[in-house]
Amino acid sequence: MTDISALIAGIAEELRFADNRGKVANYIPPLALVPDTRFGMAVVMADGTVHTAGDAEEPFSIQSISKVFALTLALGAVGDQLWHRVGREPSGSAFHSIVQLETEHGIPRNPFINAGAIVVCDVLLGRLQPREAIGQMLRFVRELAGDDTIAIDETVARAEQDGGFRNKALANYMRAFGNIEGEVDLVLGTYFHFCALAMSCRQLAMAGRFLMGGGVSDGHRVVTEKRARRINALMMSCGHYDNSGDFAYRIGLPGKSGVGGGILAVAPGIASIAVWSPGLNASGNSQLGQLALERLVQRTGWSVFEPRLSQGL
Repeated sequence: MTDISALIAGIAEELRFADNRGKVANYIPPLALVPDTRFGMAVVMADGTVHTAGDAEEPFSIQSISKVFALTLALGAVGDQLWHRVGREPSGSAFHSIVQLETEHGIPRNPFINAGAIVVCDVLLGRLQPREAIGQMLRFVRELAGDDTIAIDETVARAEQDGGFRNKALANYMRAFGNIEGEVDLVLGTYFHFCALAMSCRQLAMAGRFLMGGGVSDGHRVVTEKRARRINALMMSCGHYDNSGDFAYRIGLPGKSGVGGGILAVAPGIASIAVWSPGLNASGNSQLGQLALERLVQRTGWSVFEPRLSQGL
């Protein structure tokens, strides 16, 4: 049996002195201050054991990884009606691109690009006030992770509010098509607070257990098995922007990245995995995080395309 703790400790050691660490996101000032030397990894197995390496206990801004949890809440609120306003196809474009909205009449390609996540926030605000929606999100991730210390970094939220001009353009453009129904500033404020969630690798891997467990976490059903499978499918096809195909090719796991340098990955029935390294590649995904996951999958055979995983072994 593979010693997971030793395995990820070895990966962390291998990457400690890597030359190409990517570039830290500098367009959000608080993220620009995070040293690119940080690296953390956490693996939560189906049997409940937790394995960590490096800076796995240090909170970081999860950014777009929050879109997984926002999507889960929106599907719980309105079900498949959501898909009338957001698509389920890979975008093939940058996470903040506005190009496709013109030809596709204000309907974002999927809920994991910025435009799609803004629509998801608007859906949630159809039933809640912004403060209520933000509180719901915070309670949700705390319950999933079993950790009440998880918080929103207000400094990051303010920085995004002050400088999020592309997101403001996306929201106003979709409003012109009638696909944003609420007040744009309130929708964006909610979106920025979701992105400003601060979690450690351990907390993030714990929060992802319901997607590893067919919708169940700690014996509690969070979503149906069918919905968990579909969220995982969207993570596989759309979770890494215009780098999603390469991520599937190299790693073969459902995953969602964020420009804070985090990645949440799911080996269904086996493990929930979180990795963090703030340096990003050209597509806005963690440079060393992807490399760490690639090495983990190569050494465990956890890819969903491995015969033994598809056979449930």
